[in-house]
Amino acid sequence: MSQSVSSIEPGSAAGPGDRDREFARRRMVDTQIRPVQVSDPRILEAMRHLPRERFVPADRADSAYMDQDVPLGDGRVLTEPRVIARLLQILVPRRGERALVVGAGTGYAACLMQALGTTVVALEQNRTLAATGRDLLAELAPAVKYREGALAEGHAAGGPYDLILIDGAVQSIPPALAAQLAPGGRLAGVLSLPGRVRTAFLAEGASSAPLRPRAQFDAATPLLPELTPPPAFSF
Repeated sequence: MSQSVSSIEPGSAAGPGDRDREFARRRMVDTQIRPVQVSDPRILEAMRHLPRERFVPADRADSAYMDQDVPLGDGRVLTEPRVIARLLQILVPRRGERALVVGAGTGYAACLMQALGTTVVALEQNRTLAATGRDLLAELAPAVKYREGALAEGHAAGGPYDLILIDGAVQSIPPALAAQLAPGGRLAGVLSLPGRVRTAFLAEGASSAPLRPRAQFDAATPLLPELTPPPAFSF
């Protein structure tokens, strides 16, 4: 990696706007991330330095550090800070592991994942978001392999993966993603079941058993449109 996430932090020559953003990042970590028991120092450090405002539309930059999802367009969002931090923590990324970020969008989660020492493939289906994400990751996390394709199909060429992060809510885990998880690997996301509160989950890969998602914490993350089947018609 030619430029680490930690090197992104504004230096002494930063202007007033940069110092405001730096303060916002530190405040986000101290008031949103730490209070929900995110204790992995690598995650805290990465989120303290990665310029989250770069990953949202310019007219929404002031919302980048608020405790909420930030709309990106086409029904997609930049997942709220506390949710993405907790999803990363339950995955327990280890240096050198292979990771797939599904629904990579503008690249924020993939950039964080690389900062944790993993080898990352970022997968996106929305062409507009992919164009932005590819450019940002080329600058901020150039070792990430950004791929464009159907989210439900995953990216088998880069697998099997030790880690899969679905950055958004789904009604079920796509079979192709389950098949690309290595034995002993971990898959995390948010599960949305009818009549139930949306819940972050963790599922672990096994060679001869189906994935069994285990609930971790409540998360009001929006559904990923690309992984949401159209409503069935009844007569």
